[in-house]
Amino acid sequence: MLNDRLVELFRWVDPGPQAGHLVSDVSGWWRDPEVLAALGPALVAPFRPARPTVVLAPAVTGVLLGPLAATALGVGFVAAYKAGDGRLPAGAVTWAQSPPDFRGRRVTLGVRDRHLGPGDRVLLVDDWVATGAQLRALHDICARRGAEVVGTAAVVADCPPEVATELRVHALVDAARFPA
Repeated sequence: MLNDRLVELFRWVDPGPQAGHLVSDVSGWWRDPEVLAALGPALVAPFRPARPTVVLAPAVTGVLLGPLAATALGVGFVAAYKAGDGRLPAGAVTWAQSPPDFRGRRVTLGVRDRHLGPGDRVLLVDDWVATGAQLRALHDICARRGAEVVGTAAVVADCPPEVATELRVHALVDAARFPA
């Protein structure tokens, strides 16, 4: 079963004394071809009835997961860029700043205006939802572009139930399943 395999391939990594927390290592997911092939269809399954027209995901991991989900749905993919990462998009861009995340950081995300607009039914995709901060910024961008968010597909949910309900998060694995 996919969610069992995701748990099996997951690792916590200690980045050293300068960090006050462990870092998730999901690289095993990308190395396993069966997991990689199953992720897109599994992520989008709960959202097929909503008929998304596009998948939107934040850089960096979303740039891998988003196309897998979009391909499974037979729709296009839009990447949300992070300001300050050196890969700013050209042309008109709608930007939104996230509320503080689990580390207290705010992230500014941007989407090219020509890729998202009125009539779009957007499926948000991310690897890990903890506070929903980046997802809230994406919701803001979608609203400002006249697009409707149909929900959020995530590999891991590590957020309070009220956040999952608000952002309509369907995750493949609850973070509580990962060994400490």
